[in-house]
Amino acid sequence: MLEQHNVDMSAFSIRTDLALEAHEIALAAEETESGSIPGVTLSTDDSEPGIKVTRLRVENEEAGRKIGKLPGNYITIEVPKLRDNDTKLEDAVMRRFAGEMRQFLQDLGLTEDKKSLVIGLGNWNVTPDALGPMVVENLLVTRHLYLLAPESVEEGYREVSALSPGVLGITGIETSEIVYGVVKQSNPDFVIAVDALASRALERVNTTIQIADTGIQPGSGVGNKRKAIDSKTLGIPVISIGVPTVVFAATIISDAITYLLGHFGQSMKESKRAFTRLVPEGRNLPERKTPYTEADLPEMEARKTFMGLVGQLAENEKMQLIQEVLQPLGQNLVVTPKEIDEFMEGIANVVAGGLNNALHRAVEHENVGAYTH
Repeated sequence: MLEQHNVDMSAFSIRTDLALEAHEIALAAEETESGSIPGVTLSTDDSEPGIKVTRLRVENEEAGRKIGKLPGNYITIEVPKLRDNDTKLEDAVMRRFAGEMRQFLQDLGLTEDKKSLVIGLGNWNVTPDALGPMVVENLLVTRHLYLLAPESVEEGYREVSALSPGVLGITGIETSEIVYGVVKQSNPDFVIAVDALASRALERVNTTIQIADTGIQPGSGVGNKRKAIDSKTLGIPVISIGVPTVVFAATIISDAITYLLGHFGQSMKESKRAFTRLVPEGRNLPERKTPYTEADLPEMEARKTFMGLVGQLAENEKMQLIQEVLQPLGQNLVVTPKEIDEFMEGIANVVAGGLNNALHRAVEHENVGAYTH
């Protein structure tokens, strides 16, 4: 059992755009015996190798307040090996994302005759924030064809328009105001908003795609909260698609401490004796299971020996304490992996290809590459 510490850190919240992570944080804080939160249902599908799909539904506002997310449906596609630039895996992820997106549209009653507006949120001058504009570049847009030459449009295509409105610092206009004006003039039946997100866990950066029907609040993940783009503001369904591309420095420090303790704990179990060195003499570094979980950590006394008070803190306490130290110094930086340029091109193609496949029946998986760069 973890010891309780009287440390008041309520002013320092743990930011994440992923509903799955918000649910995990709430579970850890609630410490419920049932392992669930009333009003939140969750199911997992890992039948496809290397791809884990989690469906989370927040049924009411009370449940939403507990996890800090709006009532609605959230789908999280986790692919730990997505960073490896494996084209076969990316192809499989595109196929799975397209299938999930197609079913999501059907569940919302958005049939093939419904018109779509895709909004690519973000700043195209900042690579980790350029997901939305990069996806829009690769979309198959058809609205102009329906307006100018409807007789040339074959069966199996939907009326789709797309826009990258930029950010407030570039345009001087709230993104939601631009989107509202375009929706008012073009009259789509639903909006799809694509944006880069912030994650609470290192292992989910550049490896996760989230789909939600609750809309989106641009910039919320990095603390720049803008006016929401959702069904309340636009009057039509809004589906958000996001990929976490950044993480806070506090998260990196917190996870590094957990990884150290997990490494110590596994080494102690393998050596069958008191821990004396990172790698027992005469042995190679063993393969480690990551990310480490609570079961991998050593006993509380050993944690105290290795890391002092910090080693004894619960995960949420540790994270909040690190934020309390870094934020007043202005050092809780927003960080992205160095391979972000290469990754963004790949994931933008995955999302754009999946959207083309989901929105247009005539775009099949075998020919989706003809519509993306």
